Amino acid sequence: MSKSFSTLGLAVSAVVLTCLPAAAQTKVTNDGISASEVVIGTHQDLSGPIKGWGVPVSNGMKMAVEEINAAGGVQGRKIKLVVEDSGYDPKKAVLASQKLIERDKIFAMVGPMGSPTVLAAQDILLDAGVLQLFPLTAAEFTFKFDPAKPQERLKFNNLLPYVESTRAALKYMIEAKNFKKPCILHQDDEYGKNVLDGFNQQLTAMKLQPASITSYKRGASDFSAQVAKMKSDGCDLVVLGAVLREPIGTMGEAKKLGWDVTFLGATPVNVLEVPALGKEVVEGLYSASNFEIPYEDTAKGKVKDWLVNYKKMFNADANTQAIIGYNAVMTFAHYANKAGKDLTGQKMLDALESGDKFQDIFNSPPTVFSKTNHLATTVTQVQQVKNGRWVLVKDNLMF
Repeated sequence: MSKSFSTLGLAVSAVVLTCLPAAAQTKVTNDGISASEVVIGTHQDLSGPIKGWGVPVSNGMKMAVEEINAAGGVQGRKIKLVVEDSGYDPKKAVLASQKLIERDKIFAMVGPMGSPTVLAAQDILLDAGVLQLFPLTAAEFTFKFDPAKPQERLKFNNLLPYVESTRAALKYMIEAKNFKKPCILHQDDEYGKNVLDGFNQQLTAMKLQPASITSYKRGASDFSAQVAKMKSDGCDLVVLGAVLREPIGTMGEAKKLGWDVTFLGATPVNVLEVPALGKEVVEGLYSASNFEIPYEDTAKGKVKDWLVNYKKMFNADANTQAIIGYNAVMTFAHYANKAGKDLTGQKMLDALESGDKFQDIFNSPPTVFSKTNHLATTVTQVQQVKNGRWVLVKDNLMF
């Protein structure tokens, strides 16, 4: 399903070449730019196993587009957003990306959803000279680039990376709580592998051995075998490389077995739906996090206004996912504005690498990139579910 915003103008179809210091050339598209608009695309899970992420992310993106366009757009250009449904299926993500490039002539792919889906389509974008900006996965492949491969320069991410945030949160938990037998349950895909890498790297750095390593297939709902194994292995801390449903299912299974153990989620666990759906089952759950989750009854100023406006627009409470989607478009607009009136792919790339900072309204760590660093931040928080809400336990964490 496609949904477009603003009026379609005549896109300027061209490709420009940008020189790297080592004389390698990065091909950057000028597609999607006209005198009146700039076209961006995204693929989200709107119908699959993580639609609890994809739907609010796309809502947040739409809200940002409406705000920007109502204020006159970016240097006079309205943003047109085209949203495709991947269903969290890598094959569908590839088809969606091909459609966005070839038919919609997008200037940039902004906030695409999911580690396996983004990975499957990434090379198609880079080969076409399309910027891949701020995907909804913090896997390393979304920001690490080889200077010898100039098209990889088109990747930027503003999310906390799974490896680094898992390491920082795990380090804090082990030092603060003196855990001796940490273990991990992770999704068996690129996302889960990144969380596992962070887990293993941090234990190696702390000279600890994992008590248990187990996984589950994406979309699974039965975690009885994994929980029984971890209990048998004597784990005292369980790291969850999971998303929405799995933390609830895993902790519920632990309670059935009478197993009192501490759980620490990777950053995708830090969403409102987990305590809202899990209720008392997830009470006490810890998670790595990028920013404090705002609640409407305690928020103030611009954040309070944003939460109220989101509810009016979508008849639903805003959540972490909506904030991330909103910020993805706002960050794009910030750097597109810095690129100037004569927007081109080269000028957008230069603006992104300029070192200019973007600060959102939610008090997240500032976004800043350079020619050698395409990851915005590694500063991590740990939060915990207390009385049905996420509360800050510790911030400014590194490993």
